Amino acid sequence: MKTITSFPHAVREMEHVWIALSDGVRLAAKIWLPEDAQQNPVPAILEYIPYRKRDFEAVGDAVTHGYFAGHGYACVRVDLRGAGESGGVLCDEYLALEQADGLEVLRWIAGQPWCDGNVGMMGISWGGFNGLQIAALQPPELKAVITVCSTDDRYADDVHYMGGCLLGDNLSWASTMFAYNACPPDPVLVGDRWKEMWMERLDKSGLWLAQWLAHQRRDAYWQHGSVCENFDAIQCPVMAVSGWADGYSNAVFRLLAGLKVPRKGLVGPWSHKYPHFGVPGPAIGFLQEALLWWDTWLKGKNTGIMEEPMLRVWMQDSVAPSARYKQRPGRWVAEEHWPSQHICTDRYYLDPARLLLAEAPAAADHLSIQSPLSVGLYAGKWCSYAAPPDLPHDQREEDGGCLVFETPPLEQSLEILGAPGLCLELSSNRPVAMIAARLSDVAPDDKATRISYGVLNLCHRNGHHDPEYLEPGRTYRVEFRLNHIAQHFPVGNRLRLSISTSYWPLAWPAPEPVRLTLVTGASCMDLPKRRPRRIDDRLRPFDQPEGGLAPAVTYLQPKNLKWRVIRDLGENLSTLEVIKDEGVFRFDAIDWTVGSKTMEWYSFQDDDFSSVRGETLWQRSFQRGSWSVRTVCRTVLTSSVSHFLLYAELDGFQGDQRVFSRNWKYEIPRDHV
Repeated sequence: MKTITSFPHAVREMEHVWIALSDGVRLAAKIWLPEDAQQNPVPAILEYIPYRKRDFEAVGDAVTHGYFAGHGYACVRVDLRGAGESGGVLCDEYLALEQADGLEVLRWIAGQPWCDGNVGMMGISWGGFNGLQIAALQPPELKAVITVCSTDDRYADDVHYMGGCLLGDNLSWASTMFAYNACPPDPVLVGDRWKEMWMERLDKSGLWLAQWLAHQRRDAYWQHGSVCENFDAIQCPVMAVSGWADGYSNAVFRLLAGLKVPRKGLVGPWSHKYPHFGVPGPAIGFLQEALLWWDTWLKGKNTGIMEEPMLRVWMQDSVAPSARYKQRPGRWVAEEHWPSQHICTDRYYLDPARLLLAEAPAAADHLSIQSPLSVGLYAGKWCSYAAPPDLPHDQREEDGGCLVFETPPLEQSLEILGAPGLCLELSSNRPVAMIAARLSDVAPDDKATRISYGVLNLCHRNGHHDPEYLEPGRTYRVEFRLNHIAQHFPVGNRLRLSISTSYWPLAWPAPEPVRLTLVTGASCMDLPKRRPRRIDDRLRPFDQPEGGLAPAVTYLQPKNLKWRVIRDLGENLSTLEVIKDEGVFRFDAIDWTVGSKTMEWYSFQDDDFSSVRGETLWQRSFQRGSWSVRTVCRTVLTSSVSHFLLYAELDGFQGDQRVFSRNWKYEIPRDHV
């Protein structure tokens, strides 16, 4: 990334500003302003998240918001209630209170002498969510949104559940927020109240995972904050952005199809990151793209961006499988509208070991599969952060426990863009069962790269609101989609569909081992085929990434990022171990030293479904001079046939003294999961 130090506007940085809410709570903000904004008011951009402007997001915030301010925008980075130096307690994600606070923040910004009354919201992940959610409330100050790596559907397409299956990332994400909510404010900014605020957070934030496990179907809890419930409520323009390695790419396509306002979609090869930090590459000059958007909708300029195609995506080329890509080869392609009339469907019928294009087999076969729990150890993370090597490995490691269907080597190249669909005729020997399906690109040397996948809790075959048990032995016809993807398959490669009855730890397995029987002649896969178009060759190229100047950070202990599969053959114990040690680092200008280390373990023994276990351990530390605070958070999730068993510990230390300790223990009934 190119660091820009000279901008059209000189920038003034306001390190800490209080925003008083109507109930007396104060939110902490950091503001970047064009130096003359008091005399010449400008539009504002709000990012509203819980990830601590003082430390964990300080570098990215400066790069992004300093850049926008240098181009004539007031940028306001606000920590949610209960986060960073903000008052109050954060008790769950996307609460109505969070949205109400956001409306007050928008009014406050629009009323400042340096703001001309026009405000946009921009954010990645949480900030992408609440940008859409607040837009649906139609505040008059909010004129446009950029939502990155977010979703319109909190149940069907978020970190908690997928296809009605409980995701392993549900535990991982709950533990992440467990650790964030245990962090203290900086005493330099809040004064002597720091300890009172810290103790209140430790005491009242709670264990969110218990709440999420209590809602295993798509009920009112998940409908709240899911803007897909009423797309028409959003009345301002929306730019939706994600990456193929991210967990939220599907939402871009639904937003383009569902919204009626001016909108743009952008999907690159990236993981869960802003595209100017994009990994796998190529990263792009996303801040320049965002300026075109903001100049159009906040300043009323004709930048030409709305004359460009609605959707632009990275068409990925075939590559060898890797758990970590630095670059993902491919090219940019575009569609004027989505859904696109230029996408057609190729139907492949399932035949024993084969995928037959456009021709159903003459006779049906019955093939059964009962997958071992080891299928999924090489699946990678539901939502890649490209930090440890968290992308899927060679799929040959998985396919031994699957039903595999494959085409002959392609005689013509093939490109797909969209969500592959499956229509399967099957039966189960258990009332609760899941199915996982993976589409892979198989090279002539037999290496298999996963292109897309999907999972379905078969109790949710008719929808996520009212699941129904399966009748063992009865044949059902089920339909579901894999994740959207854009992929080029070259001549000589093969397409492979792999079907399993488990996919741990990406998804929590069924209560008991399951055997599915698939009727091949009646089952098929639909691929969204796209032919190369002239529009692709006329696309305006993206600029190289640029950004503002980041604060000076000194690393005192280096990062250590690992992803390891451990097989103890003597004990027949398998463990996926994830180490995300961010090291210890000091923000030099404020003499603030921070440490962050996470470890996760996902294990099982033999083929014992009651042995499945997820455990996380978070350790964070903060220090300035002789003052220091440390937190330790541990969460363990196991299950029986009838219940999820949840245990957690939280300890807070001031110096060497433990000043807070609490344990949680829950038994939560399984609800068709």
